[in-house]
Amino acid sequence: MKSKAEIVQILQSYHELGQTEAAALFLLEEFEIKHANFKGFEFREKAEPNFILFTAEGEIGDKQIIRIPENAFEFPFELVVNLLAHEMIHVIQKSAEYQIQDRNEREWQAYCEMCFHEIFPKVPNASKFQRNFFANKALEYYNRMEKDGDLQKKYAFQKLEIEQFIKNLEK
Repeated sequence: MKSKAEIVQILQSYHELGQTEAAALFLLEEFEIKHANFKGFEFREKAEPNFILFTAEGEIGDKQIIRIPENAFEFPFELVVNLLAHEMIHVIQKSAEYQIQDRNEREWQAYCEMCFHEIFPKVPNASKFQRNFFANKALEYYNRMEKDGDLQKKYAFQKLEIEQFIKNLEK
């Protein structure tokens, strides 16, 4: 795997050439963020300095596109890699194999991945601030699940892990 400096330089070169899609594909390869249900990238409106949005789009059971802003590589590469991993989790969840219907469950799983990198272990940690944000978003989606329902019971142990993760970040 390339060093952080090498990766940043490659991404900067792609960005300067306006090759956002090539930069994103490079990250998918470099950090092994792949799934057969991924159809490709499309672009969305420019991201604001304090808000960047990536989405996985497509019907459940169909191949998915990931929509990213054309200026995605103006943001820290660790954040961008984590956002790509988050959306690739949705690509997997919406595949014919899994077809996870509940949005709260999908978001819970994707935000947990951003904290623990269990499916995509090569993904680097984002900043402490961003990891805290991801963990709190996971809890937000957990709390949107039916109280004491099947999904909350299914993820009760992981919820404890997320709560401990947040405590550890505060140290």
